[in-house]
Amino acid sequence: MRKLFVLFSIASSVLLIAWSFYWPEALFGFLILAPIIYMGVADMIQVRQSIRRNFPVLGRLRYVFEDLRPKIQQYFVESDTDGAPINRNERSVIYQRAKKQTDTVPFGTQLNVYAEGYEWITHSIAPKDFHKMDHSPRIRFGGSECKQPYDMSVLNVSAMSFGSLSKNAVLSLNAGAKIGGFAHNTGEGGLSPYHLEPGGDIIWQIGTGYFGARTEDGNFSGDAFKANATKPNVKMVEIKLSQGAKPGHGGILPASKNTPEIAAIRLVKPGTTVFSPPFHSAFSTPKELVLFIKQLRELSGGKPIGFKLCVGRKSEFLSICKAMVQLKTYPDFITVDGGEGGTGAAPPEFTNSVGMPLLDALAFVDNALRGFGIRNEMKLIASGKILSGFHMVRAMALGADTCNTARAMMMALGCIQALECNKNTCPTGVATQDPYFMKGLVVEDKKVRVANYHKNTVEGFVELIGAAGLDHPDKINRSHVYRRVFMNTVKTYEEIYPTIPEGSLLESGDAPFDYEDYLKKASVESFEVG
Repeated sequence: MRKLFVLFSIASSVLLIAWSFYWPEALFGFLILAPIIYMGVADMIQVRQSIRRNFPVLGRLRYVFEDLRPKIQQYFVESDTDGAPINRNERSVIYQRAKKQTDTVPFGTQLNVYAEGYEWITHSIAPKDFHKMDHSPRIRFGGSECKQPYDMSVLNVSAMSFGSLSKNAVLSLNAGAKIGGFAHNTGEGGLSPYHLEPGGDIIWQIGTGYFGARTEDGNFSGDAFKANATKPNVKMVEIKLSQGAKPGHGGILPASKNTPEIAAIRLVKPGTTVFSPPFHSAFSTPKELVLFIKQLRELSGGKPIGFKLCVGRKSEFLSICKAMVQLKTYPDFITVDGGEGGTGAAPPEFTNSVGMPLLDALAFVDNALRGFGIRNEMKLIASGKILSGFHMVRAMALGADTCNTARAMMMALGCIQALECNKNTCPTGVATQDPYFMKGLVVEDKKVRVANYHKNTVEGFVELIGAAGLDHPDKINRSHVYRRVFMNTVKTYEEIYPTIPEGSLLESGDAPFDYEDYLKKASVESFEVG
């Protein structure tokens, strides 16, 4: 309303002054200003486009250029799908699916199929009938010690905290999850009322700061954890060991952003600077981590408990595997985050040069669990620039059971990659706490777009595996995906990332040669290696 008042005040003043002295000129001015005023008012009251709502009239220029882009994008095709930010073709498909617009493309493949890195899935002469397949496949999470298993969608919202995202963005994501029947990960910033209000399924993430599950001095509190973990909306709990965007890097909540509302959610004192250490205080060894998982499962009433990590030292993950086997206690799931994962803010050294990329990490984790004979005890979630149905296929070929996505869900909310996430000036109201920008994101509109994106992408994934002659995600394997590794050399994922024999890591003499050294360094008593 502030812009509306200012717009009318200026226009009215100019017209009244001009009318008093030069009424013909005033009439001419009115004919020019009237359409602008009309457009400004229309922009401010519409709910579908955040940029127009926050930047009346001027914001329309973005959509003019967006409409022109398809006519010229053939000259600017980008084939790199792993770099950041998301390229224009991927972004267009996400927007189109969120808005339920046509997402087919003319003139066929726009990528260089002979370029190194080009990937594809093998199709079958006898494909499955898409119309007879399950368009919303679900995977059951919950091992032998789990009393409340959860049937999760194959595509879900990855971890993004309230504080990093606006309350309107969180409300939209969770309401979209409610409509589409998929899960919404809270991120480590705590379980806020905006995660709970719409009623969508929640994966509550516990980070090193234990927000929402901590004592006053920052240590883990079983009582505080139980109060949140037993809420009906909370379907699973995820312990965050590290994230792909900044593994090994703790976070800081500045005192200026630590409002009473955020402080109440995180169980910290308002107006103080809060540090999230790079390590956990509730455990310090692989064995203690496994026992902590068991403790959380009991406190939650038997809900699925897992952990998230970006793979670093391979010996450390093998240490966790050894501890699982020794204690005969297992997480219900492991979320594997790739080094290409995103964040609102992190040092460039961490975002660009720390952490194993998703595909390598997935193959390693899946192989390690197989090698210890415990792969069937838990599910794997892939997280790291999952944008399309093919990205889901690619991740599942390497061992993932389901996928999480953050960037694509932000695109569905209206994110335009303005790269203002760390400045509190996000023009679309997605990654800001400024009420002025936040109002541009209208929950009733954006929740539907989130649900649309999810539905259309999952259906694209199902149709893709059907074309490969498969009728369920669990039948995807490494031989189904090919990659051009050189101009005249093509290999399957099975050739690039060979599957190791079941149980081959239980005895050091049976271990594949490239695992032997890591296995010798792995210890259930310590994460430290020589």
